[in-house]
Amino acid sequence: MAEDLGELASWSFWVPWRTALGVAPDRPGVYLARQGTGPVVYVGMGGERKGQGLRGRLRKYAGGLASGLAEAALDQALADPAWLQDRLAEAQAGQTARIREWGRAALDRARIELCWTTTATTQDARATERRILLALHDQHLWNRSRPRPPAAPSTRRTQHPAPTPPVTAVVQA
Repeated sequence: MAEDLGELASWSFWVPWRTALGVAPDRPGVYLARQGTGPVVYVGMGGERKGQGLRGRLRKYAGGLASGLAEAALDQALADPAWLQDRLAEAQAGQTARIREWGRAALDRARIELCWTTTATTQDARATERRILLALHDQHLWNRSRPRPPAAPSTRRTQHPAPTPPVTAVVQA
């Protein structure tokens, strides 16, 4: 992978998001999303939710859930005047759609491809997701919340204050 994420985990092949619905594992893990063959634009994770793991999380998007990756893709689509004009034309023609349908359409518009790695537990998936987000700290991602990278050690010399003279008692007669 261009981002050297291969050192952090073993990744599946990239597949279109709709294909991933049927082939993603039902174990916890982390997934990466990209637009076409471009760079990674989103990092997400799926836990042990009802034994569904990554596949369960991705199926939420297919159901039109506008959170996580689907929400990010919808945000991108809503910033595209041409895409909005098409939705407006559909509405004016009486072809109204629910937000769920817009969410799926936004993922299709973005040409999302996914790859993933599995983990033993949800906690491991969270930790792996965090490591990947930190590794991509300087890259533009669609993720709304990201961990902050640790601050670099300061190279400035610390100024030590001058020593304080000892306090002496003044005795008045």
